[in-house]
Amino acid sequence: MASLELIHYQPRRAEINDGSLQWKDLKRKPIKNLPQIVWEDNSTWAEANLWALDQATSSKRDLKTVRSNISHLLAYAKWLEAESMTWRHFPERESERCLIRFRGALVAARNNGELAPSTASQRMAAVIRFYKWMLSRRLISPEWPMWEERSVGITLTNSFGLEHTMRVSSTDLSIPNRKVAGAIQLEDGLLPVSISAMKEILALVDNVSTEELSLMLRIGFFTGLRLGSITDLKVKTLMDATIVPEVGWKRLAVGPGARPPVATKFSVSGAVPIPEELLDLLLDYSISTRRLKRQALASPEDQGLLFLTRYGNSYSGDDSRAVNVEMSRLRSAGKKEGIKVLRGFYFHRTRATFATELMRVALKFMPVGDAIQYVRESCLHKDESTTMKYIKFIEANKAMSEAADAFTSLFMGLARGSADE
Repeated sequence: MASLELIHYQPRRAEINDGSLQWKDLKRKPIKNLPQIVWEDNSTWAEANLWALDQATSSKRDLKTVRSNISHLLAYAKWLEAESMTWRHFPERESERCLIRFRGALVAARNNGELAPSTASQRMAAVIRFYKWMLSRRLISPEWPMWEERSVGITLTNSFGLEHTMRVSSTDLSIPNRKVAGAIQLEDGLLPVSISAMKEILALVDNVSTEELSLMLRIGFFTGLRLGSITDLKVKTLMDATIVPEVGWKRLAVGPGARPPVATKFSVSGAVPIPEELLDLLLDYSISTRRLKRQALASPEDQGLLFLTRYGNSYSGDDSRAVNVEMSRLRSAGKKEGIKVLRGFYFHRTRATFATELMRVALKFMPVGDAIQYVRESCLHKDESTTMKYIKFIEANKAMSEAADAFTSLFMGLARGSADE
């Protein structure tokens, strides 16, 4: 079955010297962990790998986005091998074409609950982008019957409430990501857990998981940092934590503007609050024998990281696969223990929990405008609209809870009245 390999790419150019071919290193930054697809027969998918390189050398794409695109393409490669089909299979009969059949497989997996609707949409979109890139580079024939272009109107509303429609190009192969009308979606569509559920999760992780995962989950729950930022935290980031005057909270500087820099989504720089008790716990871990042994195995550029795998590697270097494996084991352990909240629990729900509880507390002690600004800064939200979702979520949940109590009371009263008759 097709697999993904991560390589260290050193830019070079070919030169002919004295009648022989030689490769000369270029003065460009090497690309660490560039994703490459290898077929089951150990041959490389040259076109896909060229696409990965083209994206990785573009200033418009970061390496994480490249890995995401290639992971979707890897799923396509595995499906092609399972179906004994090539990516060039575009016969006259439409139903037999590789892209049409792959779209059908994604829709079926989505309908069966094997794929999230968003994943199915993103996977098909990534595959279409790959074929469009090959068309632009003339690696495939424009005469191949792949899809039909269509124009779609998208309505946009600015901050003044004015609407305008923008026309975008799409294809008849795209898979819409249907959302429930009226549902309040927090960032990334994930929901928070209750405080009691959070305590259950942390108690279980302390018993069955590694110390690293236990600390990472605590950072997620009590600072709201994303996993990508947590795995890129440096020991110096903790040591340089600042105190908020007259409050006593500590803050961690993150983002490309911090020194040392810590990866954040959209490259947003800022400072996130952290409880002093958690900060002390992390500082103790940073000088523990367990971590120092891992640091000794790490490469020079990774030795400053707070979290390292047992082999001394960065957790972020493998797209957090090591963390995902541990999270899967934690969910399995939760299933055995009968902890229902761990069904469908993903790491990012720690962030949703933090933001929801922070907003709930902020609204009790601050005006709404100040609460929004405070939570936005603490969560490093790029847009205020993202922060507003948490207010709507809290208000909707409160209203729904009150309505449910009223309905239950009314319904049970009617039921008792009917029984008395």
